[in-house]
Amino acid sequence: MKETKAKVMFAEDDQNLGHLLKEYLNAKGYDTDLFPNGEVALKSFKNNVYDICILDVMMPIKDGFTLAQDIRLINTEVPIIFLTAKTLKEDVVEGFKIGADDYITKPFSMEELLFRIEAVLRRTKGTFNQEQTAYQLGKYVFEANKQNLIFDNKTSKLTTKESDLLLLLCQHINSVLDRNYALKKIWLDDTYFNARSMDVYITKLRKLLKEDPTIEIINVHGKGFKLLIN
Repeated sequence: MKETKAKVMFAEDDQNLGHLLKEYLNAKGYDTDLFPNGEVALKSFKNNVYDICILDVMMPIKDGFTLAQDIRLINTEVPIIFLTAKTLKEDVVEGFKIGADDYITKPFSMEELLFRIEAVLRRTKGTFNQEQTAYQLGKYVFEANKQNLIFDNKTSKLTTKESDLLLLLCQHINSVLDRNYALKKIWLDDTYFNARSMDVYITKLRKLLKEDPTIEIINVHGKGFKLLIN
C-alpha cells in the first residue's frame, strides 16, 4: 500500500486547474482535499487535520488572504502556500505578514508546486536538530524544541518560521547572522520576496521580545542581523 506523504487542503476556484493539480498531487502520494472557495475550506479545516494548506488568493465568498487569517487563529503552525496571479510586491508582503510560508504566482508548472510543497514540509517538520534547545534571553526563556517563548510565566507559541529564525539568532548571539545564510537555511533561497518575508519576521521577533529593553535585534548594513543582550 502506498504511503501518504501528507494531507493537503487545496482551495482553488478554477475547477479545471483545481482538479488537475489535485490528481497530480494524489499521484505523487499526497492526500488532497479540494475546495472551490474559502468558506467551505475553512469548515473542513475545523474538522480535519492538514499538514499543509495551498490557497488561491482570488476566490469567491472568502478569499485566500481572509481564509489564511482564519486558519492562523486556529493553528499558528500549519504551513500555508499562496497561489495567485497577483505579482504586486505589496500583495506578496501582505501574504507573508499573514503568515505564509511560500507564494507562487500563476502560471506555474506542476513540478514547481510539488518542489515548493516538499521544500516547505522539509523545513516545517524540523530542519534544526541542535543539542541546545533552551536559551535564556534576558528575562525570556526560548524553548526551541517546543517553539515556546516564555516571559514572566506567560508562554507565547511561536510559528515555525519565528522559532527557526530566533534559533539562528540565538546560535549567533552578539555576533552577525549573515542574511543570505539565514535565507538559504530557512527559506531555502535568497530571492527578493523571501528577503522581504524575513524582514517581516524580524519585525515580529522584535515585538515579541520588546518587554525586556536589554534585548535588541539590530540590522547590520549589508551583512545581516545581530541579537544583542546588554
